Amino acid sequence: MSPDPVRLVLPAGFRWSAATSAKQIEGSPRADGGGLSIWDDFIATPGAVKDGSTADPACDSYRHPDADVALASGLKLDRYRFSIPWARVQPDGRGSGNSAALDHYSRFVDALLDAGITPFPTLYHWEMPSAVEEDGGWLNRDSAERFADYASIVAERLSDRVTHWYTLNEPAMTTLQGYATGVLAPGRQLLFDALPTVHHQLLAHARAATVLCAHGATAVGLVNNHTWVQPLHDTPEDRAAALAYDTIHNGVFREPLLAGSYPDLAVFGLPDMPVFDGDLEAIGSSIDFYGINFYNPTTVTAADPASPIPFDIVPTPGAPVTGFGPEWPIVPEALRDLLIDLHARHPRMPAVIIGENGASFPERDRAGRVDDHDRIDYLSRHIAAVAEAVAGGVPVEEYTVWSLLDNWEWADGYTQRFGLVHVDFATGERTPKASYDWYRDLIASARREHAQPRTMQTEETR
Repeated sequence: MSPDPVRLVLPAGFRWSAATSAKQIEGSPRADGGGLSIWDDFIATPGAVKDGSTADPACDSYRHPDADVALASGLKLDRYRFSIPWARVQPDGRGSGNSAALDHYSRFVDALLDAGITPFPTLYHWEMPSAVEEDGGWLNRDSAERFADYASIVAERLSDRVTHWYTLNEPAMTTLQGYATGVLAPGRQLLFDALPTVHHQLLAHARAATVLCAHGATAVGLVNNHTWVQPLHDTPEDRAAALAYDTIHNGVFREPLLAGSYPDLAVFGLPDMPVFDGDLEAIGSSIDFYGINFYNPTTVTAADPASPIPFDIVPTPGAPVTGFGPEWPIVPEALRDLLIDLHARHPRMPAVIIGENGASFPERDRAGRVDDHDRIDYLSRHIAAVAEAVAGGVPVEEYTVWSLLDNWEWADGYTQRFGLVHVDFATGERTPKASYDWYRDLIASARREHAQPRTMQTEETR
């Protein structure tokens, strides 16, 4: 039986959220004058997307946003995490904003507020305008300044009602999968030559944070994909491989934000980051919260000495898996261990937000409601792991399910379903799954546990 995390240590005021991203749900990429993004270019590459699909119409949410607001409202969420695509707002990555697109997101913010849900937008969920990538993308330091300009355009329109912001989503995946291995947009295969994209993304975050705070933001942070890294064998070689991977996946993003410095990359034979005077001071003072996306741990072993990289990622022994197979093992206690380790490294760290956590599982062709008990078990056990970390002193204040809706899953197209809500991509019909009802009841139970009746107001006005 799945644990009841509400009966564990979840404090009064703990917040509940769900998330989506624009490219995965909106469709209509050119509507209202939207521009091309690196994902439009990636989709056009033969064989890049597993099922040959495109992200249009996906859930068709750009044309039917009220349906998503109604589903978020039905869960009685505290916050809803969504993204605003750079390429839709600033099609060429320069110049003034696209007023029609800004009008759309302004209306969407109003709809959330009217439903009693705090809007929590992400400014960059991987949708760099193609024009910015053509100028070097995240390999180019100037992209940080262009991103800050985009952030200013959005803030000028929404900051009178939006005070909570994510700047970047999963910069680690942009670096590792977008620029190093090429399995995600922009599809570059630079291996360790991709490392400058780490610093330029963190610098972009810091520049945007300054802009958002100047517009009255009360909570700004980024959210990174973190993984708990373990060696396959307890040998010096595998421990060294695990340290190398942990540094590249976690450390180079974590330490500048929480400690104001990069790990020593020279020990791995890697060059220093392209840091200018003042960069690390700006990055190290740029967050009000630390966002963590967590899906699975990673097991590594030492690579062949002739390999250009010092580690191989291998299946986690004995672990069940999600619909992605051995690539995504299910080990909920790894989230607890990661959070406790993070707090031990940085005991004065700011509040932690779980910005995404969820799983895709094979689902039969729907005939009525999807009884996704495997997803319920996954979510329940991971929330229980968060509760155990909170009991250990980790300041986690919010948990976010990925995802509210089934969606277009990047290079995997429509072959993976993460949603609490089933989406018929042919018709756009939305049908809540068993996990939707479970999450709604969990949220209600948590509020009852702490005797905090919900009102139809956002947290900023309560």
